[in-house]
Amino acid sequence: MPIEMPRGLPFSVDTWTPSSSSLKRHHFLTHAHKDHCAGIVAHASFPIYCTAVTRKIVMGYYPTLEEDLFVGIEVGEVVVVDDGDGGFRVTAFDANHCPGSLMFLFESKFGNILHTGDCRLTLDCLQKLPQKYLGRKDKKPKCRLDYVFLDCTFGKIPLQMPSKHSALREVINCIWRHPSAPVVYLTCDLLGQEEILVKVSQTFGGKIYVDKVENQECHQVLTLIAPEILSEDPSSRFQLLEGFPKLYERAQQKISDARAEKRPEPLIIRPSAQWYACQEMDLTIAERRKIERSNEAVNDQFGVLHVCYSMHSSRQELGWALELLAPKWVVSTTPNCRAMELEYVKKHCFISQIEPDDALWKLLDISAGQSSEANFEKERKLAESCSSVADSLSEHCGQVELQLPLLSNHKRIQLSPPTNKTPITLFGRARLGLDFFSLPEEKAVISVTEDLVGLAAKETEEKPPAYSKGDSEFNNKCFTEVADEVHCEDNKEVDDRESPKKEEICVTSRENKRDVDADKTKTNDLTDPKPEASTTVYKSHIEISRGYSDNLRKLYRSMNVPVPKPLPSLVELMQDYKRAKRITSISYSS
Repeated sequence: MPIEMPRGLPFSVDTWTPSSSSLKRHHFLTHAHKDHCAGIVAHASFPIYCTAVTRKIVMGYYPTLEEDLFVGIEVGEVVVVDDGDGGFRVTAFDANHCPGSLMFLFESKFGNILHTGDCRLTLDCLQKLPQKYLGRKDKKPKCRLDYVFLDCTFGKIPLQMPSKHSALREVINCIWRHPSAPVVYLTCDLLGQEEILVKVSQTFGGKIYVDKVENQECHQVLTLIAPEILSEDPSSRFQLLEGFPKLYERAQQKISDARAEKRPEPLIIRPSAQWYACQEMDLTIAERRKIERSNEAVNDQFGVLHVCYSMHSSRQELGWALELLAPKWVVSTTPNCRAMELEYVKKHCFISQIEPDDALWKLLDISAGQSSEANFEKERKLAESCSSVADSLSEHCGQVELQLPLLSNHKRIQLSPPTNKTPITLFGRARLGLDFFSLPEEKAVISVTEDLVGLAAKETEEKPPAYSKGDSEFNNKCFTEVADEVHCEDNKEVDDRESPKKEEICVTSRENKRDVDADKTKTNDLTDPKPEASTTVYKSHIEISRGYSDNLRKLYRSMNVPVPKPLPSLVELMQDYKRAKRITSISYSS
């Protein structure tokens, strides 16, 4: 949802609210996406500046709107708007977002403001701006923009997105790689994806079937923009498939029907960056590397091929654009991503830079007398602890009485103290130890096996494996949690007069008991056989409950966490380590 423009400006951009209708005398519409037209029927007022394409699309969405409300402005056109507080100059530039989308450059006594709307800021797009606002390498522009209201949709996403041209080429390659697919479904039902349909139609010489009933708005837009690619034949190879929220259900149904009828499976392609940016599916590391390295399509578990086609600027592109424009202030038009997320804003746009005669006061409709120079330094010191003016504007532009909360009425926020409760981890008590989860039935098991744990620790000190001492103590403490059976056998013959016999502790699960015993027998056969010592078996509550105790299972389920499988015991790992070492030493001696 776009943000309200500050009170000191006589115009609104993409906002249709009671405040914008009553307080703003001029209105600008960047493009026809519905999130930028919300409320236009109830709060539209003359004049609304937009392109002819945007006007036709919006009036198709909302037939009750009167055409007289709109004033046409096209790419490259300059309009001088007369206003009671002084006229201002408006220049329209291509936003590289969707058909009819614009960026607006406002120039007047309130400063030089660039409002990008929704945009994909490429180098070609930026070079069409006036040269005086563009910097060079290590040089700032001759005339700096005072404010940039910027589309930061993907400002938090570090993913390097391919260009539109590269994504289009990958869509075409996907179709070439599947020549046997009888039907190709393209999920291109959003305004701005028409370019993909046109490219596919031109490359393969086939028209696109769009259902008038299921995709009425998309059919209406294509009839306006590219009527030559539309087909009325439902058996056409290329067909439009409606996207979310039920894309995966539709895709699985299409594939299941083809398999049931023993036909080749259809090809389903979704060109969008949302799948990558919002992580609608969990991608593996290999898949993400594949995306970033070669920009290839990724096939998910539902049989949908995803191509990273973005109509918004990537984080990297936003950084390049800001370095080139070097504006004084940056305001994010997307509340879910603050301008402070961007490196340029962190380095250059701090509220401590505001001076008493700064144009920001005029933008906010705050007179110089409201903040005297005597109190200004004091207020600015209080404000130096905040992030940036960009975020203050972004958060509070929607208020009718817009103020900088960081410069006046400074409020302290009291946070509640951090909780001492240790969170549940994926592996439960096996990760947190027995200090946190000590159930009644576990205490008895701990007391019974205390001597055995001490022997295990002593054995560990004699032959330490490849882990730290802290890890050994921690895992010994967790020993009884993962033990099923404890077997004791003589490690070697020792004189009774010199020292008592040492016992070797080895813990195995009941499922692996026979295999372990077989390995022991094999090992004893290779060495000098010794008389076996008596075996004592200790059973913990885990064996009785075949996994975890009932209390622990209830604890996991109460927190909506799946009950994990027990981790392998430390002593079992030690036994495997010693067994392998014995076999290696015997093979060397032979």
